[in-house]
Amino acid sequence: MSDNHVEYAEYPDAWSEQESPRPPAPAPAHAAVTPADAADAARLVSFGLQPKLLPARDAEYAELLRRYQEDPAFARLADAVATGLGLIVLEVSPRAGMAVTAGEDSVFAVRMGDYARRANTDSADRFLHGLAHLAVAAMAFPRPEDLADDAYIGRLTVNGVDSFVRQACLRLEQRAEEEGENTDPASDAPGLEAAWRVWSRRSTTGATKDARRLAGSTTGIVAKAVAFLTDSGFLQRTGDENGGSYRTTARYQLQVRDMAGSAALTELLDLGIVPVSDGTATLVPPPEGDDLDLAADAGLPFHA
Repeated sequence: MSDNHVEYAEYPDAWSEQESPRPPAPAPAHAAVTPADAADAARLVSFGLQPKLLPARDAEYAELLRRYQEDPAFARLADAVATGLGLIVLEVSPRAGMAVTAGEDSVFAVRMGDYARRANTDSADRFLHGLAHLAVAAMAFPRPEDLADDAYIGRLTVNGVDSFVRQACLRLEQRAEEEGENTDPASDAPGLEAAWRVWSRRSTTGATKDARRLAGSTTGIVAKAVAFLTDSGFLQRTGDENGGSYRTTARYQLQVRDMAGSAALTELLDLGIVPVSDGTATLVPPPEGDDLDLAADAGLPFHA
């Protein structure tokens, strides 16, 4: 017996070599999404729906924003929450917060009819209000490089926007006369061609006896447009000169980027009217061979 023990002792691994290898330890599973995670993601999206709120002014917002940027799983969860609400995430950054825009089917979408009711607007003037919003966007970011530069801040005034549109009207009228087109009013027709016929014949201010600006005047329409954009966190009022002066926000820049490909905005910019730094507008001569064609049913910055 002792000889056998000695023999086995000389080969200590004899038995272990015949044992079955142990299975490898399972890889740690990813942590499951908890209700708390979902609540935090929804909370971040809710902050994004408050356009005037900035992360720098809210500690909870800033913390959730940091988590979004550092935790890919949480970012995907927040994106999914936004998508489920019909929202499109434009950017998530310290400068803009969680900037979202509503898709066409979203409950948060602003439709032209809704805007008209909120602004107490005559239904016949809805197209003019849409044109005012297009003009504000065109004046705020007149060049592609302005729209692409995150540091760029656009500036405009109410009177400057009205001047901008009226010069666009003049440019369109001149072209229509050159081409022998019908210039009779047709306010129910789509596209910018109809807009200048109505806008150019509307009073600029239409002041009342106590010098108040009429809401149905063109500057009154522009004033309602910029007031709506200010309430929505897209513009910030900076003064009272020229009917009211405003500067753009990062959120508005992202919004205009999103709509930059719209036919109506492109047509308005292509007319050759450019703003200058004080918020007024200047008409520059069109380039040689200018034969722009306007889309018949150019879109507006609202859902139909």
